[in-house]
Amino acid sequence: MVKNQQRIEQIAGLILIGSIVIGCWLVLRPFTSAILWAAILSFATWPLYAALLRGCRGRRNSAAILMTLCLSLVLLVPFILIGFTFTDSIQSALDWFDKQKGTTIGPPPAWLEQIPIAGKDLKAYWETHAADASSALNWLKPWLQQAGVWLLKHSLDLAQGVFHLAMSMLMLFFFYRDGEEVVRLLREGFQRISGDYANELFTVIKGTVQGVVYGTIGTALAQAILAGIGFAIAGVPSPMQLALFTFFLSFIPVGPPIIWIGASVWLFLEGFPGWGIFMILWGGGVISMVDNFIKPYIISRGSRLSFITMLLGVLGGVITFGFIGVFLGPTLLAVGYSLVQTMLVRQRRHKADSGGKPAEQKP
Repeated sequence: MVKNQQRIEQIAGLILIGSIVIGCWLVLRPFTSAILWAAILSFATWPLYAALLRGCRGRRNSAAILMTLCLSLVLLVPFILIGFTFTDSIQSALDWFDKQKGTTIGPPPAWLEQIPIAGKDLKAYWETHAADASSALNWLKPWLQQAGVWLLKHSLDLAQGVFHLAMSMLMLFFFYRDGEEVVRLLREGFQRISGDYANELFTVIKGTVQGVVYGTIGTALAQAILAGIGFAIAGVPSPMQLALFTFFLSFIPVGPPIIWIGASVWLFLEGFPGWGIFMILWGGGVISMVDNFIKPYIISRGSRLSFITMLLGVLGGVITFGFIGVFLGPTLLAVGYSLVQTMLVRQRRHKADSGGKPAEQKP
């Protein structure tokens, strides 16, 4: 009778705890994205915060406020400006298409026909649209119009995105101020779950997350800088703005080519085929190569993800979690892969130490 009563009390306690956990999740669910963004940003910029904390003589509130304000200026203001400039850019592009009506391109260069496989088709396409430059890109105009309509229809979603980003900045302050306490609690949690493996698993997770975050952000920054240099050399208008677009599109697979291919097309239509070719070579040989070499190298320092695994992580993460999945997808796959690999290595070491034989049981 007493045992049954104890079981009932245990079950009731578990139900109560489960209900509280579910209730907490329902309360925090609308802010999950903001919390995750704040965690990622605080982790990625923690060395800067540590240096600022030393400059503030250990005053955590002051250092956290200054760091949060700096990141707000770096992230929130450009995000808002991009929303306005993107709308203006679409309208400018549509006006530019209208001005190109009746503009001649001129005869195709001799080398165009010599391109393997596609040379003759490219020459024929050039000659077909030589009398009217705007007709060469008529297929693109409806897409621009749809983009403008989509932007108007989803203005509320964009406003919500700005709100979540602002919430991330608010939570970022507390992650900076109480970050060391959060890390201590996480270590204790790992200690309870995995015992002797806790320190090793925590190190693996830290290195993996660090590699993915630094690899993604570092690659985006490098591509944006190189793209801006290329745009400035080729004489493309607004190189800084295009470089900023390149930075944000770098988080999406095959994102930067949208910018530099569009710039090369503009150069061709404006009568600068040499600079158009330069932009294609610079984009394909310099900008895109950064994504193929630097990102895998940085990420491989913390994990051993292959390119296809990283690509699946990015695409699956975006589909499942939205834009923040660009970070979460590869991070989850990398952490899972690293944890399984670490456990297998520890198991092989244990077998090697024991000689591959089960321990003898004492009578």
